[in-house]
Amino acid sequence: MTSGPTNSAAVRRKAPPGIRRGEQRLGARSRSAQLYLVIKSCVLLGCVHPLIGKHTLAYASCVADVYRALDDETRRLILDELATRDGQSLFEICTALTMNHRVCSTRQAISQHLNVLEDAGLVTTERRGRTKLHFFNPEPLEAITTRWPTTRKDAP
Repeated sequence: MTSGPTNSAAVRRKAPPGIRRGEQRLGARSRSAQLYLVIKSCVLLGCVHPLIGKHTLAYASCVADVYRALDDETRRLILDELATRDGQSLFEICTALTMNHRVCSTRQAISQHLNVLEDAGLVTTERRGRTKLHFFNPEPLEAITTRWPTTRKDAP
């Protein structure tokens, strides 16, 4: 005697969380699938935090990441070094920070700073063999300056 169907096709599928069994339609995306698509588009846009669905909130989230990345002095120095010469490895960045700015941080600390800058979209990376090269990306800063221009319209 069997207690239930053994065929996997005959097993009734459970409704995703948040949707009642009668509300689920064929061809319609579940709420969890919609949320996944929103988060995926957020990651593709460069935002780290999940979006709620409004463009202004998406913009605010991305800008907040940029401001958090620029909050630390060491990260600003790293961006200065990358703006001076693009395509540097971790070793070259550590050496430049030590020689030019007297920053005595470990390679692991600089690597974590670079990860924060990369998550904010300010730094892009490219692998060449065993070496990971870092490049400065000014686009997030340009998005801030286009929203809040530095010159006044009423100035002569």
